[in-house]
Amino acid sequence: MGRLIDQYITNTEERKRAEQVEALAARFAERAAVHDLEGSFPHENFDDLKEAGYLKLTVPKEYGGEGISLHEMVALQERLAYGDGSTALAVGWHIGQVLHLRTTRKWPEEQFDKLCRAIVEGGAMINTFASEASSGSPSRGGRPETTARQVDGGYLITGRKTFSTLSPILDRFVVTAYLPEEEAVADFLIYKNERVSILETWDTIGMRGTGSHDVVLDDVFAANEDRLFGKGIDDGGGWLLHIPACYLGIALAARDFALSFAQTYRPNHLQGPIAELATIQQAIGQMEVELRAARCLLYAAADRWDEEKESRSMLRPELGLAKYVATNNAIKVVDIAMRIVGGASLSKKLPLERYYRDVRAGLHNPPMDNMVLQTLAAAALNEKL
Repeated sequence: MGRLIDQYITNTEERKRAEQVEALAARFAERAAVHDLEGSFPHENFDDLKEAGYLKLTVPKEYGGEGISLHEMVALQERLAYGDGSTALAVGWHIGQVLHLRTTRKWPEEQFDKLCRAIVEGGAMINTFASEASSGSPSRGGRPETTARQVDGGYLITGRKTFSTLSPILDRFVVTAYLPEEEAVADFLIYKNERVSILETWDTIGMRGTGSHDVVLDDVFAANEDRLFGKGIDDGGGWLLHIPACYLGIALAARDFALSFAQTYRPNHLQGPIAELATIQQAIGQMEVELRAARCLLYAAADRWDEEKESRSMLRPELGLAKYVATNNAIKVVDIAMRIVGGASLSKKLPLERYYRDVRAGLHNPPMDNMVLQTLAAAALNEKL
């Protein structure tokens, strides 16, 4: 402890968890290149996460979880992504949504109780599959083409979901579907069965190990109690900070790699390592500006969300800003790191080119840049000047 990544650890308990995740991240880093090359899902990483108790970190304490704060979730996600961005982003959807359900209570209590116990006792995981090829990102308001038809005792759901992160490992998940009879969209809890199939379509330049394949539902039955009514309390979407935390973790890894390279690489025409060159020091300084500013915003937003429980719905502009700055600054940091390392940074033998590809994915995670800018503009225009 004592590096930049440790800056926002606030107490002994957080430090202990950080050390545990540090060991996991180091293990995942050793496997990351192979999974990236193959585009394979890192099942062994999730076995390790389950054994370490990571899957239950945001489960309420009354159910046997750790009930950690958003601040600590951000810190741990950042550290996990330092080792493997794909694993961190994927598991972030699980622990983030559990935090969201914990604070909003948007699920019926019986269903939430059942989920929490399944996580704690069996290592179950959850994610919501809402994106579709025709409707695009659900954050933009597109109506799903997946439909739910009411039958005796429940609903039959048919459709195809894209960007279904964690699909290779989940035994249950939530889908959004349109109900023609009601002219409404609803959420349904689905348990994987023979009517659910996974099409291994995930073949991208970055975040190749998230298992974000297409999921096809063919008249999948969901019982009446598995229709998830209600929106609960508006928490402002603070749980989505798991996304910028992931990309800043990747940027920190790129920064540390570049620092180590600069301190040890000495071309034969120099007396010392390239870290002594003014141009390299300027580049390092620029990395520090981008990283420190983004992390300051990220942790300030997380702390406000933790502390201002009654006004979380009003924090959406700040939360979006934290994601916007973190994601874009992470891209800049990795770019600078590659410039410091030079042509060698393009080598598949080094992790920098993977970091470069992975951080680009942040631009396509919610909230997207243009949506953040619109939110900030609306907040400004609604001020009483």
